[in-house]
Amino acid sequence: MNTKPYLIAGGGIGGFAAALALAQKGIESIVIEREEELREAGAGIQLGPNGFRMFDTLGVTDAIRANAVFPEALVMMDALDGSQVTRVPLNTPEFTDRFEYPYGVIYRPDLHDTFIDAARATGRVTVRLGAKVEAYEDTGNGVRVTLGDDSTIEAQALIGADGLWSKVRETIVSDGRPRVSGHIAYRAVLPEADVPDANHRNEVILWAGPKTHLVHYPLHRGDIFNLVSVFHSDAYEEGWDVYGDISELNQRFAGQRTEVMGMLDKIESWRMWVLCDRDPVKNWSKGRVTLLGDAAHPMLQYLAQGACMATEDAVCLAHHVAAHGDPADAFLAYQADRYLRTARVQMTARLYGDIYHAAGPVAELRQMMLSGRTAQQAYDGMSWLYAGVNARGQQILQ
Repeated sequence: MNTKPYLIAGGGIGGFAAALALAQKGIESIVIEREEELREAGAGIQLGPNGFRMFDTLGVTDAIRANAVFPEALVMMDALDGSQVTRVPLNTPEFTDRFEYPYGVIYRPDLHDTFIDAARATGRVTVRLGAKVEAYEDTGNGVRVTLGDDSTIEAQALIGADGLWSKVRETIVSDGRPRVSGHIAYRAVLPEADVPDANHRNEVILWAGPKTHLVHYPLHRGDIFNLVSVFHSDAYEEGWDVYGDISELNQRFAGQRTEVMGMLDKIESWRMWVLCDRDPVKNWSKGRVTLLGDAAHPMLQYLAQGACMATEDAVCLAHHVAAHGDPADAFLAYQADRYLRTARVQMTARLYGDIYHAAGPVAELRQMMLSGRTAQQAYDGMSWLYAGVNARGQQILQ
């Protein structure tokens, strides 16, 4: 019997969620992170009820609640005429009765730190920094992983949680580079005191314009506001820490409401990233190697589900690892539970991008379709995502 630890490539949110979930099943792991320190880029993350369901399973809900903000609504506004397209109340008795859990927003480093602290506290997680997985060999009864310095690690199995540009995925799926959407996102945070009165609301507000949108909401116990501005462009550099071009940003948003331009004008420096995803795949496992999170099913951010899907992956994966004696069998069962649900999120996120950035008659149709919705109708539309069931209508494994 192989008693070696599981090796997890990638020390992000998905990687540490997996380490924590495995540790709670009594399974040791080694997290390999290419950076010299554990850190996440400073941006906001939205957490649906399906995410909080997983946090309960992992025992981190109290820590997350201590840092999260719980908005009153999801609001879409027309960035040209200022009309409200739709407003979905959140965290009301009706919402929590329907979905059992709240809707929150959190500063990405706070969520990351919560998973790191909880994983380390188990005593079953080892972290190795400044190390990168370059290759691996499935030996039949284990995995031999070669790192960037040519050293090797023997493990029971390998989990690729190494993101959009996953090195582990190259061998399993071999589908080349990610799909570039043509959408560019600029992100920034603004001190709460600097937020204009018109935008100072405890809501997730999306200003939808032609080929653009701006999202803003409070973060970090309300001390700061998260801003993400998105527009269509072919001009980009890869990476998360590239500075954006303010002149292009202002050009793309020119002519929009003062509530939009007033927020953009408050920011002197933006960080840019190009939005990419991949087409869904049915298989992301091979023998004793599997993928998790963005390495398995990268998605555009328009459903705000990247972190939640990775956390669901982690819980489901740990369940099957504990239930099966052979990691290869566990990985096949895990992906069978996950691939349709994550594929639906991937494709729906693409559709939402088109809806957010609509212009002309399509924008008018958006207004007609969404403006008359009741809260219950909106909740009906969200139920497949938030109610804790997979694509087959079965309860997500906890």
